Amino acid sequence: MHSSHLLLEEPIRMASILEPSKSSFFPALTKIVGTLGPKSRSVETLSGCLKSGMSVARFDFSWGDAEYHQETLDNLKIAVKSTKKLCAVMLDTVGPELQVINKSGKAITLKADGLVTLTPSQDQEASSEVLPINFNGLAKAVKKGDTIFVGQYLFTGSETTSVWLEVDEVKGDDVICLSRNAATLAGSLFTLHASQVHIDLPTLTEKDKEVISTWGVQNKIDFLSLSYCRHAEDVRQTREMLKKLGDLSQTQIFAKIENVEGLNHFDEILQEADGIILSRGNLGIDLPPEKVFLFQKAALYKCNMAGKPAVLTRVVDSMTDNLRPTRAEATDVANAVLDGSDAILLGAETLRGLYPVETISTVGRICAEAEKVFNQDLYFKKTVKYVGEPMSHLESIASSAVRAAIKVKASVIICFTSSGRAARLIAKYRPTMPVISVVIPRVKTNQLKWSFSGAFEARQSLIVRGLFPMLADPRHPAESTSATNESVLKVALDHGKQAGVIKSHDRVVVCQKVGDASVVKIIELED
Repeated sequence: MHSSHLLLEEPIRMASILEPSKSSFFPALTKIVGTLGPKSRSVETLSGCLKSGMSVARFDFSWGDAEYHQETLDNLKIAVKSTKKLCAVMLDTVGPELQVINKSGKAITLKADGLVTLTPSQDQEASSEVLPINFNGLAKAVKKGDTIFVGQYLFTGSETTSVWLEVDEVKGDDVICLSRNAATLAGSLFTLHASQVHIDLPTLTEKDKEVISTWGVQNKIDFLSLSYCRHAEDVRQTREMLKKLGDLSQTQIFAKIENVEGLNHFDEILQEADGIILSRGNLGIDLPPEKVFLFQKAALYKCNMAGKPAVLTRVVDSMTDNLRPTRAEATDVANAVLDGSDAILLGAETLRGLYPVETISTVGRICAEAEKVFNQDLYFKKTVKYVGEPMSHLESIASSAVRAAIKVKASVIICFTSSGRAARLIAKYRPTMPVISVVIPRVKTNQLKWSFSGAFEARQSLIVRGLFPMLADPRHPAESTSATNESVLKVALDHGKQAGVIKSHDRVVVCQKVGDASVVKIIELED
């Protein structure tokens, strides 16, 4: 790869490295998804997370029951009201996750080169010789020499908490393995991952369907994270199910790519899904370590060109127990931004980590620094070339708005939209300034009651890089001719001023529909 392809502004001034990082209302254009759990569910901590830059809250149903997650979500709603920071809700399914059941909860110590049997008979007690599992088809799926990982946090760098097994022999329903390393497994549930092995279980389990149709419907979830997505058909079936659930017909599906099977069908999955989560935890053990970065770069490029949000996981594992990330992790976060990520997903770091608020603000600061040197010019040219000609009407308006904003050094782009599509297209061209997406509600009726659309669309832009939503008051016109009538544009400009991103004499690019025409205009603000 020639250096001219690097998405980095050249040259970086050494003096800028010594300048202190500036904080602002929009901590970074890149979004942060926080997984909520034991260490991040009090109103106080959640308020801190929102102020530090978390814009999507992830609820992971592979642990904890619906009641527990409901309490956390209720607290989040209180925190959103008090901080006036919008937050979207993501439900993460369990999927065909294989688990080792340790009923006693006692720690299990495994020795290197020792033998251990994985058995589907769950009435057995877990020990260093026998590990009961929740799946009776493992013996049919694996063969001698296959690799299996078992642990709470699979091979994250803390190798003492997970074990690397090699299949030695298959005996009936049991799988006898050789342990490649010594490890202590603590807790009552461990994940089991069979590397590059097809597991014959549905992607959406019965438990997942039940959680979506109860907890998901009750809370009108914005995003569904589809774990272990392996085929485009998985997304299509999930979408059919959501359509039947009324309120969830607008919920966006993010396909989680976490094994080689999903990787092989990536292009078709990307076409069907609303966004992609690159789950580097499981994927990192399904692929050889030296291949992970290649997948990351290729997948992010494809998502960027398709204009679909891409979310990256497993970036600052060490911050689960430490106040600072390692140098490699900090560089990894910056590279994720330079590679084109829309959002960074924090898992254990916010779920059970000691420093959830500090982790979010540290990741936000690293993202902001990387955004300063992101080579927007090169990215813009690549995207325009990829889209090709003739461009669609909307695509041409979106790219023109970004080009104009960069040429006149606008402080923000304001986009009026009802579906959110126009704002997402503008964000696709990665402008260097925030895009305030003003969602104009649409009135709907089912003959019994009136309702407004718009809240879903506004919250769903909280995962897109550079997009900051604002729900307009439907009583205000988009623009106003009379002095007494406050226009939506004026409200949006005031919002930008309060946030500190718009000042007197700034230029602002506005993108809106006037009648049947779409218009891009430049406003110069007075005192």
